[in-house]
Amino acid sequence: MATKALFLIFVAVAAVGTAHGASYTVGAPGGSWDLKTNYTRWASAITFYARDGLRFQYSVAENNVIEVSKADYDTCNSSSPIATYKTGNDVIPLVAAGSRYFICGIPGHCLAGMKVHVNIRSNNIKSKVVRCQGKGSRQRCRSQPSLRSVATSVGPSALAWLSLAAIVVGIVLFF
Repeated sequence: MATKALFLIFVAVAAVGTAHGASYTVGAPGGSWDLKTNYTRWASAITFYARDGLRFQYSVAENNVIEVSKADYDTCNSSSPIATYKTGNDVIPLVAAGSRYFICGIPGHCLAGMKVHVNIRSNNIKSKVVRCQGKGSRQRCRSQPSLRSVATSVGPSALAWLSLAAIVVGIVLFF
């Protein structure tokens, strides 16, 4: 019975995790927040959604993270920051659709390419996964909502309540 309860808890935690979005380590897998990584290429390979998060990992003795406006991003100006991060393991939630701009405030680092711009999409975009079988005129395709669309259409608070209800029901039934 304990195995069944643990399984229900695992399913509930996985469902809540899906609703909260993905977490991306800036520059990963090949780099981090450093002078070597091409952040334009890194960011262009990812579709960011509201409720995702960015993790900046770096040496605090060498770098920092400063969120700035587009104008300050374009000119590498860190004198009017929106926010400043200095822990070396900064997690920044992407809470709404739009553009966010981050630079390193250490003199010369931004000009050397240590800056990243992310475009965040709204979660209400319904993407579909198309699955096809067969070839030529015998090919049959069907579309399904992606897991991200299903999780985000329910919403994190509703999903959390459903997960909690599943745990309670599981405990009542199995004990």
